[in-house]
Amino acid sequence: MNQTNVLSGAKPALDARSGALLFYSEFDDPQEWEEALKAELPDLDFRVYPEVGDPADIRYVLAWKPFPGFFAPFANLELVVNLGAGIDSLAGRADLPDVPIARLSDPGMVTLMRSYVLFSVIRYARDIPAFEEAKRLRQWRYIHPRPLHRIKVGVMGLGHLGAAAAAALAEAGFDVSGWDHAPKEIAGVRCYSNSERDSFLSEVEVLVNMLPLTAETRGLIDESVFAALPQDAKFVNASRGPVVDEPALIEALQSGHLGGATLDVFWTEPLPADHPFWEMDNVLITPHLASITVPETAARDVAESIRRVGAGREPLHLVNPRRGY
Repeated sequence: MNQTNVLSGAKPALDARSGALLFYSEFDDPQEWEEALKAELPDLDFRVYPEVGDPADIRYVLAWKPFPGFFAPFANLELVVNLGAGIDSLAGRADLPDVPIARLSDPGMVTLMRSYVLFSVIRYARDIPAFEEAKRLRQWRYIHPRPLHRIKVGVMGLGHLGAAAAAALAEAGFDVSGWDHAPKEIAGVRCYSNSERDSFLSEVEVLVNMLPLTAETRGLIDESVFAALPQDAKFVNASRGPVVDEPALIEALQSGHLGGATLDVFWTEPLPADHPFWEMDNVLITPHLASITVPETAARDVAESIRRVGAGREPLHLVNPRRGY
């Protein structure tokens, strides 16, 4: 960077030799991302799949769930940025070279996740499903509210988003506990780890799944987890579908042991029309939108990661695909 840029506060230029960034997503708006990134890196060569151009130009990829073989043509790849927090679609890929992988961690994503978890838990805490049923039946049904500090909420998975969700619940006044494989400390949250899982589950009235999808967590929330919860407990899944044993969840809901579920993610997405969840009155379904990336805020981190990699340093929010987070 030259002295003029430093003194003027201008954004650092992108080295012309740094190559192009390729964008791939079936859900995100490439134009919105291009505008946000070029506000940070005006000289960025931004390309949108399938308009790749010369594959040798591609040094950076910003993608969400790229298809098998996607990375194979890009021999000069230097950085992959995952368009989201969960990197399960990038783990164990034969086509992905040994390059740094970064996840997104923007304030907008965190805010949306906090709002989704708060909505889901408050809906149960304030008996909204019962009032929704009463309205359908044209019944005036009074249920005396419980103080929030008497309602026990548990969060499984205390990573970046899970910790933020647990903290938000505690700030809202709930009695909050959390469980993770590794010991954690969060203000206002009782934290459990490893073998303490059943002790954690035994007092939870609303269980929120925020675990990442890894080889160790696939199917982790199973029959034993649901059985350890108190009768009529509620379940919220805002992380990844395969973390949960869906047949076990269906059985727990049909038996009445679980009183309800709010589900944003599933084994198969979109959820098939003949799936049992559609017929269950005690299940609320949302189409994988608990948290999305906000380009205006996330682009700053993506641009900084590109600058860092260009300077031979690690990107922001570096992840380990073998570990899964």
